[in-house]
Amino acid sequence: MDLGLSGRKAIVCASSRGLGRGCAEALAQAGCDLVINGLDRLRLDKTASEIRSRYGVTVTPIVANVSTQEGQEALLAACPQPDILVNNNGGPPRRDYRELDREAMIDGVIQNMVSPIEMIQRVADGMAERGFGRIVNITSITVRMPLEGLDLSSGARAGLTAFLAGVCRTYAGRNVTINNLLPGKMDTDRLRGGIERAAGLSGRSADDIGRAQQAEIPAGRFGTAEEFGQICAFYCSQHAAYVTGQNILIDGGLYPAAF
Repeated sequence: MDLGLSGRKAIVCASSRGLGRGCAEALAQAGCDLVINGLDRLRLDKTASEIRSRYGVTVTPIVANVSTQEGQEALLAACPQPDILVNNNGGPPRRDYRELDREAMIDGVIQNMVSPIEMIQRVADGMAERGFGRIVNITSITVRMPLEGLDLSSGARAGLTAFLAGVCRTYAGRNVTINNLLPGKMDTDRLRGGIERAAGLSGRSADDIGRAQQAEIPAGRFGTAEEFGQICAFYCSQHAAYVTGQNILIDGGLYPAAF
């Protein structure tokens, strides 16, 4: 399927690895020029080089923390008029809510709610003036299915979801959409780290815990960054102009509800 994205410009935050990289790769495959972002220069440059050589698009790596004003300025200086914005950021580490002090809670809300809103404030009006815009926020299945220890991440991402539910409708008539992708258990470094942590606490092997977690998923496996990226690219495409304000679960059927 031709996604109608050839020559479009995309900013993909936190995209040197994992789900962000999956989105960057899929958009590059569709013909988008990219600004990608991360904190580790060596890994980011390697990712940029690999995507550039594989797909023949322009890839500009920006070493920056998107949670900061300076990081956002750097991304927008590299791509002042993006057609596509994929908001992504690491979540707070798993912690008992009793251990969270005010500073930790504020940092978590800045990471997973305030920063994506700030990026949207900077780009959405320009998209509307140009008559095309796609904004995709990577949130989490925990917005709908909270998990103990991820309360701060879940709360901040749920806040982002609620905040944008009204905002998205003010842009729908100008071919600018805002949607959220909710990953479940995806085969990423974060998931593997959680499995290793659980193994250390339980005395079971990481392989055993991984198999048990996959058995809980109706699809019988973890998702991949590649398939997640392809779904993101579709919601950025010309074919998804009539979809906005939606929360799209990508979880292999793990969330057990009809609505």
